[in-house]
Amino acid sequence: MNKRDFITVRLAQGEMHIYDSGGVKLHAYQTGDPLADEVFLVEKAGRFVAVESPCFTGSVTALNEYLAGRDVAGVLVSYHGAGATFLPDAPKYATANAAEYARQGGGKALISQFAAVFGSAFDSSIHPISRTLTQGEVTIGGIRFVIHQTAEAFDVEIPEINAVYTHMLGHDCHSIVAGSGHADAMIAQLQGYIQAGYDLILTSHYTPEDLKDVEAKIRYLEELKAIAASCAGGEAFKAAVRERYPSYSGENYLDMTAWFFFS
Repeated sequence: MNKRDFITVRLAQGEMHIYDSGGVKLHAYQTGDPLADEVFLVEKAGRFVAVESPCFTGSVTALNEYLAGRDVAGVLVSYHGAGATFLPDAPKYATANAAEYARQGGGKALISQFAAVFGSAFDSSIHPISRTLTQGEVTIGGIRFVIHQTAEAFDVEIPEINAVYTHMLGHDCHSIVAGSGHADAMIAQLQGYIQAGYDLILTSHYTPEDLKDVEAKIRYLEELKAIAASCAGGEAFKAAVRERYPSYSGENYLDMTAWFFFS
């Protein structure tokens, strides 16, 4: 699959980009919500599996309408545990740590924060998990997935379309980097994607990306470490990063990164 080779379908909110590999299709939903959330549907032989959930009521309604009358085998609920009005009758799959993250951990804190900021536009109800996933392969709806547990939740490899889902990438936006060690871990993970040769990298807050985007993010992380090492404080660090990457979005992520490096 090529990240630019898709057809577009307009929804009541946002739009769907449909990639067709022949036997398996990927439906990438750009929600258009305030957090720029993305949701992915993998379709094979008329059956669908959702990867992540929309969390705003408008996008939940739009995606429920898109899937009305279709055979949905399940929803993989990883980093985005809110939005339980999305496909309420479909089986919900998660690792034990992802379920804990949404109900009591850092994910729950974010859900509470977003509910306070966005009010009724945000669906803060948390998905009840009916099937617990573990590390390794699982087949849902006739589609093979490989679950990779992370510190907070889990990433998802989708071999039939040579893709992997992780929480965040974004080749031209800032990332949340919790210090030099975290940057090194991110670089190692991204180098693993290059070694695996994935066609697409799917993330929760960006359109599908490819290995050139992975290489750009590795260069960004290496540069970020070098800038941090040359700065005495967070404000100088942010100014230097802005000068080096003037067109990058995600200013709030840069603020968080500066705090982690210099707090």
